[in-house]
Amino acid sequence: MATNLVNVESVGKVYGTRALLDGVSLGVNEGDRIGVVGRNGDGKTTLIRILAKLEPVDDGRVTHAGDLRLGVLTQHDSLDPAATVRHEVIGDLADHEWAGNAKIRDVLTGLFGGLDLPGFPQGLDTVIGPLSGGERRRIALAQLLISEQDLIVLDEPTNHLDVEGISWLAGHLRTRRSGLVVVTHDRWFLDQVCTRMWDVQRGAVHEYEGGYSDYVFARAERERIAASEEAKRQNLMRKELAWLRRGAPARTSKPRFRVEAANALIADVPPPRDSAELMKFANSRLGKTVFDLEDVTVTAGPKVLLTHLTWQLGPGDRIGLVGVNGAGKTSLLNALAEAARSEGEQQPAGGRIAVGKTVRLAYLSQEVVELDRNLRVLEAVEQVRQRVDLGKGREMTASQLCEKFGFTKEKQWTPVGDLSGGERRRLQILRLLMDEPNVLFLDEPTNDLDIETLTQLEDLLDGWPGSLVVISHDRYFIERTTDRVLALLGDATLRMLPRGVDEYLERRQRALAAAAPAAAPAKQKSGEQAARQRSAAEQRAAKKELQRIERRLDRISEQESGLHARIAEHATDFAKVAELDTQLRELTGERDELETRWLELADDA
Repeated sequence: MATNLVNVESVGKVYGTRALLDGVSLGVNEGDRIGVVGRNGDGKTTLIRILAKLEPVDDGRVTHAGDLRLGVLTQHDSLDPAATVRHEVIGDLADHEWAGNAKIRDVLTGLFGGLDLPGFPQGLDTVIGPLSGGERRRIALAQLLISEQDLIVLDEPTNHLDVEGISWLAGHLRTRRSGLVVVTHDRWFLDQVCTRMWDVQRGAVHEYEGGYSDYVFARAERERIAASEEAKRQNLMRKELAWLRRGAPARTSKPRFRVEAANALIADVPPPRDSAELMKFANSRLGKTVFDLEDVTVTAGPKVLLTHLTWQLGPGDRIGLVGVNGAGKTSLLNALAEAARSEGEQQPAGGRIAVGKTVRLAYLSQEVVELDRNLRVLEAVEQVRQRVDLGKGREMTASQLCEKFGFTKEKQWTPVGDLSGGERRRLQILRLLMDEPNVLFLDEPTNDLDIETLTQLEDLLDGWPGSLVVISHDRYFIERTTDRVLALLGDATLRMLPRGVDEYLERRQRALAAAAPAAAPAKQKSGEQAARQRSAAEQRAAKKELQRIERRLDRISEQESGLHARIAEHATDFAKVAELDTQLRELTGERDELETRWLELADDA
């Protein structure tokens, strides 16, 4: 029987006149991995702070096991600004001691990209004081993960981590034996890590078995039973449920309640997006040209980020943009936005960007636009427009759109200065949509947004007819809102990834594996060895062959997907299945050979 680590009994917590928690009773057992979800302001952070005894309760009690080793990551770290990263993370361990510890090596590599902390000016000896909030947060997370705990409590651990860092953290937490309670809006992360969910709503906490997908299914079923037939048909979550049930199998885990009920619930729900109709409408709004890039070079100061880029963003394209930090994702959007603002007059460092004459661009940057703090929420939205056309005959008033984004009638009269960071982010997105753009750039739109607001934003974007480019570390949001994924891998090129974020992570792993064995001997090269390096012509030839191999690998991925689909189609025709399986094995063999050759060439190019 699992040991009880924390017990919460009839806990109540009141702020002002509002009861955040009312008679809540919960337990955390050894090995539990619990995800906490709910709207911003409903008490998620308060719940986990009470759980960790960082905040007192008004009613009830919280008990910990007598010898409980507890690790907590809060939204504000307690690092010593005068200390170095080495002191806070590794302590007094000598280099040979910590370097010989597999866990420490894994944590440093996973969170910082290498044992020498390549992103920090003095590596492990960097002083913490001048570092950014995101860098300090990674240090605090590393400090926690290197220690041994019975229970880890994490508040938004994926903030400031890129796609690779989030993937590594999910894998790391799955292998730990300690219990886990985590608050996060990253739904892919919740599905990968959690086996139970707590949904904080109006003072109560509802418990569900399974990860995020199971939670969506179970909550929809609970609401289906509780609501009348018409109210059920208006339930916003049914659209997301339909996408989850019809999406790729890898996106969902097996539900732990009646699958038949879930299928019945979505039987009459159309796909989230009618791509053909949206494309037709987008063409009518945008014409044939949106952004055409020819031989473009993008720079950031003296650094060249992209060279010889020829690419087209067409009407109705929905693009997810991923890549290593500093590869130029935001710089690329900035270059496009500058060209659009100047109607093609402002051009990049090299090449040319042609902008369609009908383009109306809205750009959600990572910085929150400062508004008059005395304006009410509704006034800030109505400043832009009183009504908005969402396409397909859908029209909303400013007040209706505010309600869809979680600003109730009462909240619409709140001064902007009294809003939280997440609420200001929501207001920023609202104002962009009210301006009726036909091209939308979203740079990290999920920052500070809770899951319910993300779901509402996705629902709006499903029917939005225009061209969309999303930069995000939230895999779920990218997969939910876009149709294609492009990547910047740090080699000054833009690549299409037919298999999306999974393919991006695979490519990054191959690149890191190829670079690792070459790094050690490179440090020991003498002047004579450097003189014997390959000629520039040989390096260019190697780079061309690398590109040829990558194109062939992309085609093999598409062919493999097609073969898998045909095998499923002819499942009862054993002769046909055997023939298709032979073709699949040949492709797999070719892939293995190409990947081996790719690794051989990577250092030469």
